[in-house]
Amino acid sequence: MMAAWRGGFLFGGYGRNVAALSRGILSVLCRDAFRARSGLALTALSGALLAIGATQAEAGNSMTAGGLTSQPIGHYEFCKANPLECSLRPRDTGPEKMNKALWLKLISVNKSVNQAVKPMNDIDIYGEEEVWTYPSTGVGDCEDYVLEKRRALMRKGLSLANLLITVVRKPDGEGHAILTVRTDRGDFVLDNLNDTVKLWNKTGYRYLKRQASNHTGMWVSLREDYNPVVGAVSK
Repeated sequence: MMAAWRGGFLFGGYGRNVAALSRGILSVLCRDAFRARSGLALTALSGALLAIGATQAEAGNSMTAGGLTSQPIGHYEFCKANPLECSLRPRDTGPEKMNKALWLKLISVNKSVNQAVKPMNDIDIYGEEEVWTYPSTGVGDCEDYVLEKRRALMRKGLSLANLLITVVRKPDGEGHAILTVRTDRGDFVLDNLNDTVKLWNKTGYRYLKRQASNHTGMWVSLREDYNPVVGAVSK
């Protein structure tokens, strides 16, 4: 049902039996990664007021995770090259507390990485698909932006249990990777296609899977019955 996707699956858990499965379900090539920045300040301010001013998170602002699922082939290869990064077991003590300082960190990291890295797909950079790595040369695909943002926010004190690489499908059907930040006001998305930090359910994406919060090398499914596809919103 997702034959248009390219990439691969990992079956049988982390570190075993990589299967391509008809070039697979998971393509996180990020074409057309040019970003719209107009209205950023007003949108960010509105988002901050909504997130910080709410007395409690609205129903649906946090994703519902299912059980363990297949690891993206690109992440599997990244883990082979960086085994220490994929063997961490962060203690999940709950979502980050949303406040003004955290909101400003999310906006700053999302925008600064988007500006610092030039979008380019893996075929053009490496001559092959699904190469996940830090964008040290100043160019990268969507998952490379995610890795860099995750590292930057970890260095700013956020727990890896709340910084989760997430695989989605865009409205046009193409695969994409984003960073989910879990907070007590909901799950927020940092995206190389948009400088605006949004709640996950305001992106128009279909959510498929993300890293487990208690193991950096494991992935969990995202339950579609609780994570409905929402209509695309204007940037």
